[in-house]
Amino acid sequence: MSVICVDHLTRDYGGGKGVFDLVFSVEKGEAFGFLGPNGAGKTTTIRHLMGFLKAQQGQCRIDGLDCWRDSDKIQARLGYVPGEISFFGDMTGAEYLRFMEGYRKLGAGNRKKELLDWFELDPSGKIKKMSKGMKQKLGLVAAMMHDPEILIFDEPTSGLDPLMQSRFVELVAAEKQKGKTILLSSHMFEEVERTCDRIGIIRAGRLAAVDSVEALRQRHIRRYTVTLDSVQQAEAFAKDFDGQQEGCRVTVATRQSLEEIFMNYYGGRGE
Repeated sequence: MSVICVDHLTRDYGGGKGVFDLVFSVEKGEAFGFLGPNGAGKTTTIRHLMGFLKAQQGQCRIDGLDCWRDSDKIQARLGYVPGEISFFGDMTGAEYLRFMEGYRKLGAGNRKKELLDWFELDPSGKIKKMSKGMKQKLGLVAAMMHDPEILIFDEPTSGLDPLMQSRFVELVAAEKQKGKTILLSSHMFEEVERTCDRIGIIRAGRLAAVDSVEALRQRHIRRYTVTLDSVQQAEAFAKDFDGQQEGCRVTVATRQSLEEIFMNYYGGRGE
C-alpha cells in the first residue's frame, strides 16, 4: 500500500480554479516532487492531504487512513511545512518550539538542537521581529524535530538564502536515506531535481505528467541531424558531439533540463 495516495481528487472553485481528477501516490522511502507555478493546485492538494479541506470527489489517504475523517491521527505522525507559515508573533522562537514540544508530548531526546544547529538558527528572539528566512527555518525545525516518518513540504525553501537552500536539500537526501516518505511541493527546479525520485507536473489543476526525472528526460530528448561536406568531417563531428554517423550525416541527441521539460508542458507542447 502506498503511504500517500491521491485518488481522483477533485475540488472545483469555478472559473477553472481548483484541482481536477488528480491521481498519484508516494511509496515508502520515496521523495515525490510536486512541480508547478503558483496557482496550479499544489497547495489545494496538500490541504486535502492535511485534512483541512474535504474532497468534493475522490479521496486522499495517508498510511491507509482517510485524510478528512482521520486528520488528527495523520497529523500526529507527519511533519508539515505550509506555504505560508503563521506563528504566535509575541512568542520567541524558543517559546514556540517549547510549545510544540508540549503539544507533541516530546521528551528531551527530540531533534530540536540538531536541527537548530543544522540551519544555524538562534530562536531566542521574538518571532514578529524575525526575517522571512528565520521564520522558515523555525517552521522546518518545528515540523521535523519529532522525527516523523512522513514529511509534507509546501514551498519549504521560500525565503531561505542559497546556502540554507542547499542545507535543506542535503537534509532531505539524508531523511530519504533513512526511509522517510516525502512529498515536496515546489517551483524550484534544482531543488526538486536534486531530491526527488519521481515528479508530478501539475498544470491548471490537472496532472500533465507523473514519472521519474530520467523517464521524463528520455521522453523529451531532442535529436538534430547535421549534414557535413565530407565523411571525414562527419566522423570528426560525430566523435566530438557523441553523434550517430551515417555517411556525411550525423544525428546528435540533446537531453533537456527539468526546467526545459517543465516549460514544454506549460508551452502547450507536453503531448
